Amino acid sequence: TTIIISIILLCIDQISKLLVVNLLTKTDSITIIKNFFYLTYINNDGAAFSILVGKRIFLILIAVLVIVMLIRYINNIQNKLELVSISLIIGGSLGNLMDRVIRGYVIDFLDFKIFNYNFPIFNLADTFIVIGVFLLLLKEIRKENNLDSRNK
Repeated sequence: TTIIISIILLCIDQISKLLVVNLLTKTDSITIIKNFFYLTYINNDGAAFSILVGKRIFLILIAVLVIVMLIRYINNIQNKLELVSISLIIGGSLGNLMDRVIRGYVIDFLDFKIFNYNFPIFNLADTFIVIGVFLLLLKEIRKENNLDSRNK
C-alpha cells in the first residue's frame, strides 16, 4: 500500500512539473491570488531554500539513502498515520530525485508571499515531504502524550 501511494504521489508531482514546463517559460509568474499565491517557474539545483547549490551528486545520494531506509522500515509499521507519512516522504523524495537524475535540477513553481515575506519557491514533492514529516511528528507527540497519561 505504501509503495502504491508513493508512486501515485510521484506521478502527481511529475505531472504538475510537466504542466509548469509546458505552460510557463523559466522565471514566468502567473498571479493566482494577488499578493499571496503565484505560479513561478524556476529551476533549483540545490535543496530547500537553495542550500547545497551545485551539490547534485550529494543530494542524489542522500535521497537514495533516505528512500532505501524508509522502504526497509515499512515492514515494521503498524500505524496507519505512520504509513501515510512514510508514503508522502517516499513519494516526494522520488519526485525530486527523478528531477535531479533526469534534468540535473528540481522544478519549483509554488510561490507564496506571506505578510510581505516572499517564501522560497517550492513544488508538490516538497509539500509531500513536509506534510509527511509533520504527520510523523504528530504521531510521536500523540504517542508521548499517551505514554504520559498512562504513567500518571
